[in-house]
Amino acid sequence: MSLDIVVVGCGGHGREVLGIVRAVNAAAHGGPVWRVRGFVDDRPSEVNLKRVQRLEVPYLGGTACLGEQPAGTHLALGIGDPAARRSVDQRLDAYRLPAAVLVHPDATVGPDTVYGEGLIVFPGARVTTNVTLGRHVHLNQNSAVAHDCEVGDHVSVNPLAAVSGDCHLGDGVLIGAGAVVLQTLRVGPGATVGAGACVVRDVPAGAVVKGVPAR
Repeated sequence: MSLDIVVVGCGGHGREVLGIVRAVNAAAHGGPVWRVRGFVDDRPSEVNLKRVQRLEVPYLGGTACLGEQPAGTHLALGIGDPAARRSVDQRLDAYRLPAAVLVHPDATVGPDTVYGEGLIVFPGARVTTNVTLGRHVHLNQNSAVAHDCEVGDHVSVNPLAAVSGDCHLGDGVLIGAGAVVLQTLRVGPGATVGAGACVVRDVPAGAVVKGVPAR
């Protein structure tokens, strides 16, 4: 029996999340896992609404319409920015709708991985062993999280980024595309690692670092 799901966010990230939902359904052996009810977005652009229309999935309206969805409808937060995702997550808590866990069939997640609700793992992403992932973590295309890492809530690891073994990423961290965090390092809550950076020392909370080595 399929479960209802609504994607929050009509932007590119949200539409990529829809692609994961469809890939999960295509790979399922007992019929589709998810029945997509549509997208919700409080401020969708006209361009993105047209792009959603081309996907043949309805735009349902703003997030207030989540109060009209059937009980048990799952949410997928298709929002790339960690701070924005955290804010939306907090607002949507009032609707008491569960968050879907979505893992693309072409991703690898170690069997001993511990994760919170709302985890989304994009195609080609790799999670190895003894990894802990918080709520609404997004591991984007071809990213990697190695052994023994602890990843907080609302973290984004962007495409082609690599987090080495035994690292700690605080809540709301953004690891930019193609960046590398070397082993055993800590990236404090709310910090941003710029695209292509190489982190060789701990990053303080709220800091923005970039470059090789990251400063």
